Amino acid sequence: MKYYLSSFKIGNEEVALKRLTENGNKKVAFINNALDFATDLERRKQSDAIDVSDLERLGFHIEILDLREYFYKSIELEKKLEGYDVIWTRGGNTFVLAQAMKLSGFDEIIKQYHRIGKQIVYGGYSAGICILGPTLKGLQLVDDPKQKPYGEQHSTIWDGLNILDYSIAPHYRSDHPESEDIEKVVDYLIENKILFKTLKDGEVIVIE
Repeated sequence: MKYYLSSFKIGNEEVALKRLTENGNKKVAFINNALDFATDLERRKQSDAIDVSDLERLGFHIEILDLREYFYKSIELEKKLEGYDVIWTRGGNTFVLAQAMKLSGFDEIIKQYHRIGKQIVYGGYSAGICILGPTLKGLQLVDDPKQKPYGEQHSTIWDGLNILDYSIAPHYRSDHPESEDIEKVVDYLIENKILFKTLKDGEVIVIE
């Protein structure tokens, strides 16, 4: 697997993203479930449209993949994912995203992809990359862990996918509404001796 982990939107490494995907089919599964808590649906639609447009500008073919359609249907989801060159997971609430990934079985699928080194690129930003770390602890200072769009019966998930051995603090010291709270997240991670990396908006971690 290859990874393109951006703090915000596509970031400043478009050339690297093109290189990572140059031998693929350019088909992108766009996962936007981190915004499933949103009540302003028109604003959400506009935000997704900007992300899709940014990716299309680079020559990608985008299909929105709603994990809600695959809740308790992980075998179907795994078959669906076979058709994509890239999985792109946008920002939002990391705890909501974790719940969607668990209920659909995406969490186990992507961990298996990582273990076997599947030829696919995982990209995304903000919540979409924070989910890859070993823990979501600290993110409660910026994302509401009590958001339960899929039902209050589901317990808050505090474990990340553990694909990375460190947490990521995006929007660090950037011109972003969450940057101030990210400072608190960083303090929490330091205090609790959790390994982490910060990313300023524009910065990208590329793993090949």
